[in-house]
Amino acid sequence: MRILMLSQWFDPEPAFKGMAFAKELVSLGHQVEVLTGFPNYPGGKLYDGYRVRLLQREVMDGITVIRVPLYPSHDSSALKRIANYLSFAFSAAILGTFLIKPADVMYVYHPPATVGFAAAFIGFIRRIPFVYDIQDLWPDTLGATGMLNNHSVLKLVDVGCHFVYRQAAKLVVLSPGFKKTLCTRGIPEEKIDVIYNWCDEVQQSPDRDEALAGEINMAGRFNLVFAGTMGKLQALDAVLDAAKLVAMSQPEIQFVFIGGGIEVVRLKARVDAEGIDNCLFLSRRPVAQIGQILGLADVLLVHLRDEPLFRITIPSKTQAYMAARRPILMAVRGDAADLVKSANAGICCSPEAPEDIAKAVLDLYSMPKQYREQMGINGQEFYDRKLSLKVGTAQFDRLFHTTIHQMHGEK
Repeated sequence: MRILMLSQWFDPEPAFKGMAFAKELVSLGHQVEVLTGFPNYPGGKLYDGYRVRLLQREVMDGITVIRVPLYPSHDSSALKRIANYLSFAFSAAILGTFLIKPADVMYVYHPPATVGFAAAFIGFIRRIPFVYDIQDLWPDTLGATGMLNNHSVLKLVDVGCHFVYRQAAKLVVLSPGFKKTLCTRGIPEEKIDVIYNWCDEVQQSPDRDEALAGEINMAGRFNLVFAGTMGKLQALDAVLDAAKLVAMSQPEIQFVFIGGGIEVVRLKARVDAEGIDNCLFLSRRPVAQIGQILGLADVLLVHLRDEPLFRITIPSKTQAYMAARRPILMAVRGDAADLVKSANAGICCSPEAPEDIAKAVLDLYSMPKQYREQMGINGQEFYDRKLSLKVGTAQFDRLFHTTIHQMHGEK
């Protein structure tokens, strides 16, 4: 099978459905070609060794990658972010259509809507059916993040998304809640498949590194770790409030935040101003090093703002935490909590509820260590059985074959 992967983000950017997915498809005997942009995510600046040009072809691990121009940006400016998305969609449609090789099926991944228009154009001109992987529900996410607040513009985005959904041969969503929501919006149920995300599996934690623990001030503490982006959606003020409550009775419990994001500076300033001395901030690390940090955690935290949209969202760190063999404190309602409960991989609490979060942390701290360890084992085993790269790729493989068969059947 000849597969075209269309995504604005691809390696060396942190796109977990990037090179690892492409290589796994190749291992199943498929030919894979990638159409993408010049790497600038998440910082909005071009990676070393790259400059925007009309076309760049490169071979990465035996896979041909075609890069077309875009406007590099990923800051808080809505206009610049829109320019970033639209510039890639335009380049992919106009240039990519004529640069790619013939393909049997096209896999389309991120960002929502804009890359979908490019896929629809390429699919129409080159007669390639496409499978559209929906990671965010637009316009819902745009409204929830505050990136766009104009009702008329959001309505226009909604119309655009439905156009893409109609043009796609199949839709893939990351949770049952996504599927239910799309069905209520008129998308046929049989057109939608739920395939859970996997994680970048180099994040699986090695044995505990005591030397590293001492170096980064995680030795001799009970460490609750939040790893990832720290932005408005993560609503981490509630976690800082919980840390203050926990410190009153168990000061040896340490809240560790690792990563970057627009809220880091403000959160650190608040910790300093209020003297919250059981919080530790670590800077963003390369993906290959994250597993070492997760290996030092006693508990791993997932927290999002208490929004209806997030009840059907499963943050990608959930899978990474399961693979890391550590118990999870899930402070997200809905599908994410259901996944942790199904795996018996941790406990759940209410988001943006400091007292509830603090109680859950203290409950985990006070339970026998072997109980926490068993939760971690349960999570890893569940991940291996139902969520891993191999499992997910096998599901996509079957879906690609079905898509091609249906296309030829219609003819």
